[in-house]
Amino acid sequence: MKKDVTIKEVAQRAGVSIATVSRAMNDSGPVSSEARQAILKVVSSSGFRLNGIGRQLKTARSHTIGVLVPSLKNPIFADAVTGIEHAAEQSGYRVLLASSRYDTNKEVSAVETFLINRVDGLILTVADEKNSQALQLLGTTKSPFVLMFNPCNQTGYSSVSIDNRLAAFELVSALINRGHRRIAMIVGKLSDSDRSVERSAGYEEALRKNGIKPVGVIEVGFENPDPGTQIAELNRGLRSPTAYFCSTDMLAISTIRALVQSGKKIPDDVSVVGFDGITIGECLIPSLATAVQPAEEMGVWAARHLVARIDKGESVSNLVLPYRIRQGESWGRLTANHL
Repeated sequence: MKKDVTIKEVAQRAGVSIATVSRAMNDSGPVSSEARQAILKVVSSSGFRLNGIGRQLKTARSHTIGVLVPSLKNPIFADAVTGIEHAAEQSGYRVLLASSRYDTNKEVSAVETFLINRVDGLILTVADEKNSQALQLLGTTKSPFVLMFNPCNQTGYSSVSIDNRLAAFELVSALINRGHRRIAMIVGKLSDSDRSVERSAGYEEALRKNGIKPVGVIEVGFENPDPGTQIAELNRGLRSPTAYFCSTDMLAISTIRALVQSGKKIPDDVSVVGFDGITIGECLIPSLATAVQPAEEMGVWAARHLVARIDKGESVSNLVLPYRIRQGESWGRLTANHL
């Protein structure tokens, strides 16, 4: 069976953006004659059709919300989806759920699928809000959407998040106050997450403010993280880390496992802190110190705000919710001295 050509492939072949293809096919905005000719040439040769992408502009309502999250393995996103489903149900909406697995191509594909199914609006978390092709596509279709977890950049998109940079700064500062001077970071791939970028910036800022140099930054994938080899390399140095700041709780759990397997005791030998505040972190021995994101509250607000935009034409809004620091056992006592 011949594979359908996607809007992304049409854009690549024509040498234009996804947004330009959408404008040309929907006649929804200005397109240069050169770009239009290039697009029509590709469309003609490939047999591409918009597969209903323009049809979501019809007045008929589906009372369905599309939800796109990076992963279904990380409980932080499951908590957010729980909030979305609860608020959507209260408003008479159904939810369609998809996962991008931190792949920007899958983000575009998921958005196309949502539009084909004529969702009334979307809630999504993308890899990089500033350079997202999925958001470019949504911008041309005029479909209302809300970003969730991505940093609130006041770019004209509705969004709900926390101050990732400040939370990371506070966590690393707490490690420094506990006497740590050799603090490494385990961070999810920076190109896959603008949250990782913000948390990394908070880590660097805390060290810089206290005149401390990083001893190592380990960048790993999100879906199947295994930092054991890199951690072993850091531990072989004369000044091995006495603390690890991890950009997610899932990475912190993987880090603790690798450290324990290498013979380290947590927090007697090494301190570890995470980020997200997933419930399982409280059940660990030692319990995980972390920044707690109000994920379910984010989901509730995102759904209610999206429904208000769909039903009442409410304006774009950005909300930064408060986080809290959970005083877990994994970062050790305040009197620790690791100079």
